[in-house]
Amino acid sequence: MTTLTRTDTSLVGQWWWTVDRWFLGALLILVFFGVLMVFGASPAVATKLKLSSYYFIKKHLFVLPIGIAMIFLISLLPPKNVKRLAVIGLLSGIIILGLTLIFGSEIKGARRWLSAGGFSLQASEFIKPFFAVVAAWMFSEWRSKTSFPGHLISLLILIIIVSLVLGQPDLGQTVVISAVWSCQFFLAGLPLFFVISFFIFGVIGLVVAYFFFDHVRSRVDRFLDPSTGDTYQIDRSLEAFSNGGLFGTGPGEGEIKDLLPDAHSDFIFAVAGEEFGVFIALAVIGLFGFLVLRGCLRIMSESSLFVFLAVAGLLIQFGLQALIHISSSLQLIPAKGMTLPFISYGGSSFLALSIGMGMVLALTRKRPGREEFL
Repeated sequence: MTTLTRTDTSLVGQWWWTVDRWFLGALLILVFFGVLMVFGASPAVATKLKLSSYYFIKKHLFVLPIGIAMIFLISLLPPKNVKRLAVIGLLSGIIILGLTLIFGSEIKGARRWLSAGGFSLQASEFIKPFFAVVAAWMFSEWRSKTSFPGHLISLLILIIIVSLVLGQPDLGQTVVISAVWSCQFFLAGLPLFFVISFFIFGVIGLVVAYFFFDHVRSRVDRFLDPSTGDTYQIDRSLEAFSNGGLFGTGPGEGEIKDLLPDAHSDFIFAVAGEEFGVFIALAVIGLFGFLVLRGCLRIMSESSLFVFLAVAGLLIQFGLQALIHISSSLQLIPAKGMTLPFISYGGSSFLALSIGMGMVLALTRKRPGREEFL
């Protein structure tokens, strides 16, 4: 049996001894718990849609090895190639976003999916990790070369992306993308005046969205006063946690997944809470927290501003997406349809997150001398 020793100079051998194996291990645990949850939650949804019981399971198992391969292959890249991948991915994503507004399928009043050859693609999911890395590159160049307007270039790209995403419309993705960019700008040395200005601008933007988007106003109104509209899904979600108690009803024994239309995606955390109980639900939250904190610890002594900002942006995006999903399921914020990273069903989300986590692993690998940053 071949083992990887510290003297192994092969590509895989060098990768194994430089990658963050704790981060990788926790990530794989999350991925395979997601497989378990999709197996448990999706058949009921498929049956209601008059599809084969294993329809969503088969699609998830098709995407699973592709995502794992992406994590591994991207984690092999040096930082300069991570930059190149991000630029190519961002340009492609912006083009696909534009095409989605023209040719995308309209579902529930929104155009977020572009279908071709039997496959559906949500470009906004892929934009998030690519833009986080490109923005980090622009901010780092701005800081190292004061004459280079990297901050303005990243702002222009943000405006283009936000305009396209709001055109779908998708306020949730807009908030995540803007929040990650703002945090990266702050970490890059944004003056306090602009921090306060961006915060005020963000609040104004949310207020404007409340008055201009009917679905946003409806969700906020129902959150503040449930009697103003239908709260069926969130009521069932809270009921799931109540049914589960401390230890859960058992794998596959939950009842709420038969009642929730999005049990396999937007409310999969509620299904986990019912079937596995509070302790496992808290363990899942702890796993997300571990991944974010572990990634942050790896860059605390980082000498490259680009790596620091890129990893920080990717981790903020990852953690914020999980926080929004979990908070929505527990009625801590207005309901927002967003997948739980690596646990919810969703091909575009799974692959985009795999790209993002592959980049985190690539950028946090131990590299003596750091000569590749030059």
